[in-house]
Amino acid sequence: MIQFPKPTVEQFFRTYAISNFTVSSDEQRLIFSTNLNGKMNLWAMDLPDTFPYLFAHYDESISFIKIDPENRYVLAGYDKDGDENHQIYAIPNEGGLPQPLITGDELEKYFFSHLSEDGKRIYYMTSEENPSFLNARVRNLEDNSDTLLNVGEASPTQLSAVSDDEEAFVYLRSYANTYVTGFVKVGEETHSLTPDPDKVHVVFDPVFIDEKTIYFVTDYESEYSYVAKFDLDTKEFSSVVTVEKESVDTLKWDKENKAFYLVTEKGVADVLYRYHLKTHKLEQLKTPIDVIGKVQVTKSGSLYLLGTSATVPSNIFKSTDGNEWKQLTNNGVLGVSTGDMVEPEVVSYKSFDGMEIEALLCKPKPENDNGHTIFWPHGGPQASERKTFRAMFQSFLNRGYTIFAPNFRGSTGYGSSFVKLVEQDWGEGPRLDCLAAIEWLFNNNITEREKLFLVGGSYGGYMALLLHGRHPEYFKAVVDIFGPSDLFTFVNSVPPHWKPIMDRWLGDPERDKERFIKDSPVTYLDGMTKPMLVIQGAKDPRVVKEESDQIVAKLEEKGRDVEYLVLEDEGHGFSKKENEIKVYNLMLEFLEKHQG
Repeated sequence: MIQFPKPTVEQFFRTYAISNFTVSSDEQRLIFSTNLNGKMNLWAMDLPDTFPYLFAHYDESISFIKIDPENRYVLAGYDKDGDENHQIYAIPNEGGLPQPLITGDELEKYFFSHLSEDGKRIYYMTSEENPSFLNARVRNLEDNSDTLLNVGEASPTQLSAVSDDEEAFVYLRSYANTYVTGFVKVGEETHSLTPDPDKVHVVFDPVFIDEKTIYFVTDYESEYSYVAKFDLDTKEFSSVVTVEKESVDTLKWDKENKAFYLVTEKGVADVLYRYHLKTHKLEQLKTPIDVIGKVQVTKSGSLYLLGTSATVPSNIFKSTDGNEWKQLTNNGVLGVSTGDMVEPEVVSYKSFDGMEIEALLCKPKPENDNGHTIFWPHGGPQASERKTFRAMFQSFLNRGYTIFAPNFRGSTGYGSSFVKLVEQDWGEGPRLDCLAAIEWLFNNNITEREKLFLVGGSYGGYMALLLHGRHPEYFKAVVDIFGPSDLFTFVNSVPPHWKPIMDRWLGDPERDKERFIKDSPVTYLDGMTKPMLVIQGAKDPRVVKEESDQIVAKLEEKGRDVEYLVLEDEGHGFSKKENEIKVYNLMLEFLEKHQG
């Protein structure tokens, strides 16, 4: 019989992303953003048919998709080469080429907030005239008039919910990732959604179930976020739904059945619940995947979700009862079954101070094992490594590498106190958590001391640089993917609407000068003696190209072994498939070159 070789790395590289989706009100069309043709574009399926076709061609990253309730047009937000300056475009209902609708200078941002029930008014946020705090506006599509609704003050302010009668508006004001207050504005009156907005807490996902009642998610006076309610008539705040040791991450309203769908974070995976408003019953539902990216409830009460697992790339599913699911997309790995891939093991270890840290341990198939391990500190830092599909992980596992990804202090999914531990401490506690993880790997014979690589992106790239500079003895070679190299330059180079939150998140470069010096990778150039590969997107607005330029230049001056790849048409990530493949191949070549 014909014998076929084992899956190749190239097969994993050819996996595609689905980053967002929406369904028309009549459920006749599903539109989703994917790089199916190599670059991010909108594709569609005319349900119940599941054959995808190109819906809108623009070759850029997409921040949102919204279908007009009357099926006259589609709205989408596009940036330019990953610069994240998204602006609002309109697309004919039958598809085609997007045309500018609410746009401006290339440095300005226009964020979609809400579309009226009749599809005639678009509510949006803009950095125009207020780049740090943002303004809320509404555009009337019938006469093209544009009205200012709210001027952001003190911190970035986002319009997040509009009542059906368009008389009440909920705004979220961000002081940090862990400090986001909410208020409702009716006319000139404003009311805080929580009793004391000066207490550090978060508010998000507000939903009007009628003109006077707002449900939302908050962790006000709680370790884990829960569902709360605010009554506009009585001005009363109340807790509604809590889930023990799980944080509510998403709240969606099913108007037809008077129920809420809740997605909670439980460590490295998500849980889906349905809460019936009349019976107050909370029901856990089955899901076909481990991590849920988006949920949409239609007028009929059907449930659609976008999700992924460690061995299942992003796909879109539909359910009419919340338990039985139909997979609408067939996004997989070319010629590779889930059984041919690696499911991570969830482990935990004690850090330097006794704190328990959860982590994902991915071991290659025994026949592939090359004996080397990749230590992967995740980005964020207020994020976490979860059971999501990473083509990079599966391709590296295919080549025989073990991968270890710790959810060090500051990671999400473990309570609000844990998340806050990284604030104004980027380089001490998390770094020591990483060192404890490395020693755990050695002590448990998972890897040998001479066979450890270090790879990280974004904050993980920062941590890779810092660990390399302060602890080079642990690593054979290091890969930094758009990581900040100098906290002094980084804090001043972030986008304008980030700057108001930097003090609580990172600190003040004058007040915290000594800590900034101590926690900046550039301070430890003398320790960066191992071979390095640095990867950077030229249009990155979060970690600008100069952050990589300066560390590479300084290391080259010292005669160090540094390879540097700049992607001219990418930002903070890889939206173009050929760029992604180029990066992965380069990383694999670099690691293999330094195995000996």
